[in-house]
Amino acid sequence: MNIATVITTPFSDQKPGTSGLRKKVTVFRTPGYLENFVQAVFDTIDAPPGSTLVLGGDGRYHNREAIQVILRMAAAAGIAKVLVGRGGILSTPAASRVIRKYGCFGGLILSASHNPGGPEGDFGIKYNTGNGGPAPEKITDAIFARSRELTRYRIADAPDLDLDRPGRHGLGDMVVEIIDPVADYAELMESLFDFAAIRTLIGSGFRLCFDAMHAVTGPYAREIIEARLGAPAGTVINGVPLEDFGGGHPDPNLTYADQLVAIMYGGDDANPAPDFGAASDGDGDRNMILGRHFFVTPSDSLAIIAANAALAPGYADGIAGIARSMPTSAAADRVAEKLGVPCYETPTGWKFFGNLMDAGKVTLCGEESFGTGSSHVREKDGLWAVLFWLNILANSRLSVAEIVHRHWAGYGRNVYSRHDYEALPSDVAAGVMAQVRGRFADLPGQRFGDYRVKFCDDFSYTDPIDGSLSTGQGLRIGFEDGSRIVFRLSGTGTEGATLRIYLEAFEPDPARQRVDAQQALAPLIAIADQLSELKQRTGRERPTVIT
Repeated sequence: MNIATVITTPFSDQKPGTSGLRKKVTVFRTPGYLENFVQAVFDTIDAPPGSTLVLGGDGRYHNREAIQVILRMAAAAGIAKVLVGRGGILSTPAASRVIRKYGCFGGLILSASHNPGGPEGDFGIKYNTGNGGPAPEKITDAIFARSRELTRYRIADAPDLDLDRPGRHGLGDMVVEIIDPVADYAELMESLFDFAAIRTLIGSGFRLCFDAMHAVTGPYAREIIEARLGAPAGTVINGVPLEDFGGGHPDPNLTYADQLVAIMYGGDDANPAPDFGAASDGDGDRNMILGRHFFVTPSDSLAIIAANAALAPGYADGIAGIARSMPTSAAADRVAEKLGVPCYETPTGWKFFGNLMDAGKVTLCGEESFGTGSSHVREKDGLWAVLFWLNILANSRLSVAEIVHRHWAGYGRNVYSRHDYEALPSDVAAGVMAQVRGRFADLPGQRFGDYRVKFCDDFSYTDPIDGSLSTGQGLRIGFEDGSRIVFRLSGTGTEGATLRIYLEAFEPDPARQRVDAQQALAPLIAIADQLSELKQRTGRERPTVIT
């Protein structure tokens, strides 16, 4: 097998974000763009002889072509073996599972997660380390530094492999094994949850609907929910992964999972909506939970899973602790306090949870951006969260709404919402952040209606395990009653900038807890607009997405 050394010119824009490098497909198809980044990864990780890597993605447009390039470059880099999901498919949590189960050196996951796909859509790639989790900042920073100085990349001269034929294939001295993308993950789920109890629940007439959004979790949900748990065929909708996600936006929220929302908020007395609804995103790491005419915020979902963790066999011995991203509500903090376990507040990005899990400090983790997971892998896991809810429902025999209302009555309600302003001009979004930051000197002590400012800061985080410091993680304004407003620029988009505003207020009185969140948060929404000059600066009258 011949190895070609290709002279190249560095690209200046290959800095990984919170979940790897994400760009438009047209950018990744620029000659040398993918190759340069992959070479930077291989140069940085310096995998020792005999190393095995995992490779797969969410099936979006350019997935198969990118896999063929990466395999030829892995062979040129001296990688001994690569495990590839059949058809190029591996959900992000399943890839983490495979890395951990087989003791692999690491893996490359091809996905832009919840971003749209297709020829004009987005593509992404990230490196996960041997613990199965996203590479920490010290590695991604080194990859970026290497990408800016590359003068050549190495690639094997070899034909494409048949990604749909299971078994072992040779690529020079490297072995490529095409594996079942679902089996190892499904095996793990069956060890964590009470499948017998869930089968009994479903057999009792309990109805559910899972929307795979034409993304990667379709095959996983069909195998687990329909085949193993006995839900009727058709319970999983949009279950065939498509390169363009069927023209949809594979983000499981109330705006983009509109088909599921219509189903769960529809029906009548003669033909009621299903008892339970859920959706997952492009690469399978996010989730949305719905009851009949009822939406569960991701922050509440994390807290409720934590409060009921002992109901699942895999967590019957208790949890070590909880971690949540800074913008996520403090609902989980209240559960941690009652359980007598620590609760850690980290920056956004699952990689910040990895050290805590590896050190045995936490078992459950969550982000308000529809991500929940545990130490069973080192990624957030959408289908895992769905199965946890089914386990809770099977044991309680309450409705989704009843479970949430009972939780609020016991712990109080953290009324919470996130307002996203997508595709803003980058300078406009930066101007909003600068406006808020510029108010910090005189904000403490100021009163806005019933709210008095207690503190304001730009959140920073010192990792308690390795001592690394992360700064500039979001602007926080805290009020004396525990309410808060957070402004943050998202790191997951590929077009312009996404400004996210997080609003939170605590309501301890059960008689006042069932009010609509937007109504309850209206005073904070007005304060956020006043402080940021949002409408004036952006020209937007309303958010793109409200969750």
